[in-house]
Amino acid sequence: MSIVLSEMWRAWRASLRRPGFVLLATAVLALGIGATASVFMLIDQVLLKPLPVPQVSRLAVLGPLDGGQVSGISPQQYQHLQSLSGVRSIGLMERFTPTANIAGGGAPEQVPVTYADRHLLPTLGLHVQLGRNFNAQEDAPHGPKVVILTHGFWLRRYGGDPDVIGRDMQVEGVPHAIIGVLPASFDAVGNDGEIMLPTALRAGSLDDGTNYMAVARLDQGTTVASVAQQVDARLHAMYVQSGNKYWLHARLGAQGFREAMHADSRPKLILFLCSALFVLLIALVNLTNLMLLRSLSRNHDVAVRRALGATRLRLVLPVLAEGLLIGVGGALLGVLLAALAMAWLQHFIPAAWLSGGRVHLRASVWVLGLTLGIAGALLTAVLGLWRSHSGMSSDELREGGRSSIGVRSGRLGRALVVVQMALAMALLSVAGVFLHTLYDAARTPLGYASQGILTVDLAPMKAEYPDAASVVSLSRRLVERFRGIPGVDSAVGMTNLPGGTRFDQFNIGALHAPGGEDFNSQYHAVGPGFFQLFGIHLLQGRAFSRNDIRGSEAVAIVNQAMAEKLYGGHALGKTIQQFHGESGWSARIVGVVGNTKQFGPLGSEPMVLYVPLAQVSEDALRVFRSFEPMRFTIRVHGDPNGYREALRQAIAEVAPDQPIAHMRTMSDVVASTLDAVRLNLLLVGVFSALSLLLASAGLYAVMAVAVAAREREFGVRTALGASSSRLIQLVLRGGLLQIAIGLALGVVLALSFTSMLRAVMEQIGRSGLFDPGAMLCVALTLSFAGLLACLVPALRAARTPPMRALRGE
Repeated sequence: MSIVLSEMWRAWRASLRRPGFVLLATAVLALGIGATASVFMLIDQVLLKPLPVPQVSRLAVLGPLDGGQVSGISPQQYQHLQSLSGVRSIGLMERFTPTANIAGGGAPEQVPVTYADRHLLPTLGLHVQLGRNFNAQEDAPHGPKVVILTHGFWLRRYGGDPDVIGRDMQVEGVPHAIIGVLPASFDAVGNDGEIMLPTALRAGSLDDGTNYMAVARLDQGTTVASVAQQVDARLHAMYVQSGNKYWLHARLGAQGFREAMHADSRPKLILFLCSALFVLLIALVNLTNLMLLRSLSRNHDVAVRRALGATRLRLVLPVLAEGLLIGVGGALLGVLLAALAMAWLQHFIPAAWLSGGRVHLRASVWVLGLTLGIAGALLTAVLGLWRSHSGMSSDELREGGRSSIGVRSGRLGRALVVVQMALAMALLSVAGVFLHTLYDAARTPLGYASQGILTVDLAPMKAEYPDAASVVSLSRRLVERFRGIPGVDSAVGMTNLPGGTRFDQFNIGALHAPGGEDFNSQYHAVGPGFFQLFGIHLLQGRAFSRNDIRGSEAVAIVNQAMAEKLYGGHALGKTIQQFHGESGWSARIVGVVGNTKQFGPLGSEPMVLYVPLAQVSEDALRVFRSFEPMRFTIRVHGDPNGYREALRQAIAEVAPDQPIAHMRTMSDVVASTLDAVRLNLLLVGVFSALSLLLASAGLYAVMAVAVAAREREFGVRTALGASSSRLIQLVLRGGLLQIAIGLALGVVLALSFTSMLRAVMEQIGRSGLFDPGAMLCVALTLSFAGLLACLVPALRAARTPPMRALRGE
């Protein structure tokens, strides 16, 4: 043991006296470990962190399947899934978070709401922290008005006061008794609501809107697959009886709760992990090259020690000791880099991924970093030692070390360069797709203007504005007041903005064009001047006017996509009908407008039906208000952000007790639709830049060593009349050949990722997985970087003095 320690100590002292190589190797390894550890920190928080519910493996989500994922469930479907075999209980929660106006305990504000039935908390295995859960009377239509607070909201609004139970809170102007406070653990499995209200479903509901999530707790031994079969059989039987043709062709089933919770984030996290592993592999290849060169430079010393009788252990220990030093240093530095990177990336990560938490540096990250660092450094050290010793001969003693770097030892280095270039090509190709996607998005016409527009969300309090007439009246008064603000060109009230994320839109079904089948469409109720404010082109007919009010002829405007699909391009004067519940509605089409990118530059151009806000039906507005607030927009001179306070004051004058939320510029709304692409590009782009740096550095190192090994050859060639340009061509030919082989292999590797990337591409709205333009740009970038890495050693070879090379100096 004393021999081992003494040899290792001697090796460490020698390395630290001349720390250049150790610092370089440690930095290379730290980049790879930092990339991997940062993604692992994110995966650990999102996918691996245990959910704070008991026996989470026995929880499943039930409902229709979309691409293998449960997309949601309707009240009608939920009520037909009671008493399934092997299911202990089923609870219901709304998937989205509509807003509600509240008062009490502080200033009035607009907060997101979680709608859940009384079975949800018992099914999840959670208990309220204070108070109690909903009872059967409260979870029924027209039952007592009660509310449960989330833990964070209780702390923020009531300061954690335990006496809050029994107090009243005004929700939409109606007193609700506070009966409980949810545990903090609910934040990890909830839908970001701040208060919880009962769903209060009507028995025998015919509502088939899949806006809810049904969670089932399975009995011991019951599998998700067996429950899925029951769900499919029971719901199909229901729709056979009702004659609903749409659902007869749909897939219905179940999915594990944890899998359903992370269905959107998993494909992206896997992509990020693969990208980070590529960087780690490139770093390890680079480290292998460095270790190989280090071992080759020691061959003379090793040969002397072997001739003097040193054992194999004494010969190997210095290399392993240096590898251990590099591994530990690279691991520590890499984990610190990962912690700094995640502290910066916190603001770019979707809040839904983190379930209300933050990414923390846990002990598992240190274990991962040390394992990767020590194992990787020792492995590359052993590989370099083996390759250098395999070519060792008695020439090392005779040549005094000058023959230690030869052609045979350079073959492995060149092969490793090919691997680096292939990995970098694959990774940069993925980044190229995201970059090209953002470039296309910036050049894609939206169909509407977004500059110089400020928007505000406002949900009229239901107690004070209970019907469509009162909402329309409030909208008219607000718009008139907004138009009086100096610098405001125009103002409009509406149910929906012309673009935004999918959560900013409203889809309405049961629409009917005479002579055709029923269909779904985007439904926008807008005030006069909407199309002019947003610059949406009127293609045929007329826009809405102030005369389009309740009591006058019901009119509608359709976009070009609807006009062509349903009316063959001749929609003017035609009738469109809509049935909702027990009432119906029909309108004459008086105009056709241009298509708009409803879901951002990367989204589609769906069919859109516009109706005057003053003519919106009671049923349609009631459904809309259960999900979304109203939107008001103003077009201004100058910077829209400068009108925020004026807008707040105007709302306070017209509706003093009315809370507002989400005051945004329209440019910010459009930008939010590209957040997913930016996150992909940010992480994959950073990893790609690291891979390009490491691959170029590795190529430079190998070419520099190869030139040094052939210095005598270049001297002879120069002495025999070879020109400098001839020597440069000779060096570049070998380097560019390695680059070409690496690029070809990289293209094949990149194309093999299609299945992994398909889910990510669908989420950002891009149909193509790779495009020739992006790959060509990546290939040119890598070729140029490789050319620069080869050029410096080539110029050095061209300047080799013949006499010095022939003397072997």
